[in-house]
Amino acid sequence: MKVTLRIFLINLLFFWNTSYTQNEAIETSGDVLLVALPVAAISSTLIMGDKDGSWQFFKGFAVNGIATYSLKFLVKKERPDLSNNHSFPSGHTSATFQSAAFIQKRYGWKFGIPAYSLASYTGFTRLNANKHEFVDVLAGAVIGVGSAYIFTTPYQNEKMELTFSKSDESYLVGFKYQF
Repeated sequence: MKVTLRIFLINLLFFWNTSYTQNEAIETSGDVLLVALPVAAISSTLIMGDKDGSWQFFKGFAVNGIATYSLKFLVKKERPDLSNNHSFPSGHTSATFQSAAFIQKRYGWKFGIPAYSLASYTGFTRLNANKHEFVDVLAGAVIGVGSAYIFTTPYQNEKMELTFSKSDESYLVGFKYQF
């Protein structure tokens, strides 16, 4: 497994598509997070055997999707890049903020802060790609957080811990899960 990962990383470094501009790379990273954050949220429930959490995530995810895409087709706001009229609200932002809010409310701020950071970055990528205006991203974030908070309850588990340590010259972040 470690050898496969190393080979993948070496290939990634040497064969990275250099025709990407910086803006295209930023936009692509937002597209990746659109999938990665929800996958991380649902995966966390599966790894921990948290069936209630899985159900809560799916209910919030469904409400978020229905609300976001209903508004897109009802409001019909044109995108800043003029590519279509589905700008309001930002779907990328609503999905990533719904996932981040689920992680934070279910498993706490130790996991929520990094998740919200990634969700915020996703919002930035949508602004940077000229796909949305700030109000579109803000609305997506509000819808995402709201849809997660409606269904999510805190998880009580003593088996999981996120640690942080700092010395003069380094920082250490750790994750511990007791099986």
